[in-house]
Amino acid sequence: MKFTATSRSVQGSSASRRLRHAGRVPAIVYGGKSAPANIELDHNEIYHALNKEEFHASILDMVLDGKTEPVLVRAVQWHPYKALVLHVDFQRVDASQAVSTKVPVHYLNADQSPAVKLAGQVITHGPSELDITCLPANLPKFVEVDLGGMVGNARLHLADITLPIGVKYVPHGDDVNPLLAQASAPKGAAADDAPASDAPEAPAAE
Repeated sequence: MKFTATSRSVQGSSASRRLRHAGRVPAIVYGGKSAPANIELDHNEIYHALNKEEFHASILDMVLDGKTEPVLVRAVQWHPYKALVLHVDFQRVDASQAVSTKVPVHYLNADQSPAVKLAGQVITHGPSELDITCLPANLPKFVEVDLGGMVGNARLHLADITLPIGVKYVPHGDDVNPLLAQASAPKGAAADDAPASDAPEAPAAE
């Protein structure tokens, strides 16, 4: 994906306010062998781009003053209650250096699984994003998790799927194998669906 940026020479909170009033967004790009650079973006362009999932998990082509360089989105500051982008941080990308970022998780085929179709269970999903590291060329836009083979009461962990080539999961603390999905009976089903007892009722006391 591509977006356009312009160098920004004026800094400070008052300058940033003037930019925003003019429909521009202050931003910064850092990393690599170059010094951090203050830039500005068109608000409408970056607003619509940031609302696309792949914009957050792709190597982006930033056209800065006519020169294109690859970057990643690192942080976005939004207005607390208005649909306004206040500031964006980008990181330069070196094709020879691994990057660490978050990628979305797409869960597929839950409704086709034996757990749902045969056992009448529901499948709950785990994390919506995974922290990963890989070379820029191997960065996936998302990770697919196929739930079509899950049976009743099954649990699916990260170790049960195959990540894209060259991609490694970055764990949080000791959570090296997070739970991705779990099949279980709907709440209340155990009590509601319990079979009636065949035992005869005890006679009433005289």
